Amino acid sequence: MALSATMRRFEIELADSDRGVYEALDLRVAQHPSESDRYLIARVLARALEHAEGVGFSKGLCVDDEPAVWQRDLRGDLQAWIEVGAPSTDRLHKAAKTCPRVVVYAWKSPDQLAQAIVDAAVHRAEHIAIRGLDPALLDAVAATLDRNNKWALSVTGGTLYLEIGGKTFEGELRAIAG
Repeated sequence: MALSATMRRFEIELADSDRGVYEALDLRVAQHPSESDRYLIARVLARALEHAEGVGFSKGLCVDDEPAVWQRDLRGDLQAWIEVGAPSTDRLHKAAKTCPRVVVYAWKSPDQLAQAIVDAAVHRAEHIAIRGLDPALLDAVAATLDRNNKWALSVTGGTLYLEIGGKTFEGELRAIAG
């Protein structure tokens, strides 16, 4: 018998002063049985940090040709391909040919990923944005994970401040490329 996904709710008060975005987000996220807590936290953070009209979760891990998060316009055309983790250069090459904006939120060797993109001559490599997430932050936040999560996420000067249950977590969001 196959394991089913775990449904999680994230109520996020977003205050991103770097982009001028101040919103209350109410997200319901299905965590695939093979998805690590670290990956889930990174996926939710990527969704919040990219918050704009048309941004949402894709079908996720069960569909190979979709990113973790995407942005579509009112016609349904793909505007942004937002990856989490360490996608292959072939996948990023395809993404860069598919839509005008590609972003990767990585925590394991984001500098090496940036170099691999250049070395592999990925299409529009100079336009692929790589954002480095602090793995210690992801692990600390993963330890607080519950079915219902309330976060206050602030972004100032490239630093993430995340308040969960009276505890504050802090980590850098490094712009590596793009």
